[in-house]
Amino acid sequence: MPQTLLFACDLSAENRAAFARAVRLAVDNGARLDVLHVLDPHLPRQALHDLEGAVVADMERTLQDLREDYALPEPEVLIQTMTGDPYAEIVREAHERGASLIMLGAHRKRGQPDLAGGTTLARVMRSAPCPVFSVSHSPDQQWRDILVPIDFSLAGRQVLRQALTRFPEARLTLLHAWDIPGEHELASNSDYARWRDSEVGRLRSQLEREIDQLLDELGDVPELELVLEQGDPSEVLMSRLRRLPPDLLALGNQYRRGRPSPPCEQLLAEPRCDLMVCRAW
Repeated sequence: MPQTLLFACDLSAENRAAFARAVRLAVDNGARLDVLHVLDPHLPRQALHDLEGAVVADMERTLQDLREDYALPEPEVLIQTMTGDPYAEIVREAHERGASLIMLGAHRKRGQPDLAGGTTLARVMRSAPCPVFSVSHSPDQQWRDILVPIDFSLAGRQVLRQALTRFPEARLTLLHAWDIPGEHELASNSDYARWRDSEVGRLRSQLEREIDQLLDELGDVPELELVLEQGDPSEVLMSRLRRLPPDLLALGNQYRRGRPSPPCEQLLAEPRCDLMVCRAW
């Protein structure tokens, strides 16, 4: 059975990059592309009926335009509308269709992180049964350089596994933030500095063992670089994105208890790259 990629289309101009990326991924993976738009259920019945036809026609035209603009073959595609709450319908359809991924456009209210937590995008990321991609960059920009923040959590292991298996030809940078107690107070003490360096070396060895174990399970893998930086994980990540923005940032969903964390809200409101968020299991 072929994979199913679910693209949630909101008909906006900002959505075109995500639509084109979804088409390209479907073609590259031999997958079926299900294009879905959710209508407001509170509209009058006749208005819904008329609107459904217009929306489907618009999505079909957009698909044709994108294929011509980017010289893309035509994938197996299913275009549909339904009524309901967009977030709930997207998640439900992903479950029912056994979608291997969900693709959405980026958060449109740029520079307003306080509004990002309640968006359809953020709510889908908290509940989706499969990886969720938020896309704002052109599909001509290949996902060659992928940044994966890692730790020892279940979510961290899962997102690394997803990145390794989905992008075997990419270059992955594995970023781990470390922060040892006493650094600010004792950094100038030579005995402390030696102990700190030994602890960081032990941490690197532990990370390398975990990575090697995963690589042994997967076989062929992309090029990897392990980077350790000192500081709060959120601050280290944001600093890295400002200095060296990747093509794709791959995150685990450990932040999803309740609202997204402030760094995640900032990532959604001010995307510096495309984003993949994965469940912990």
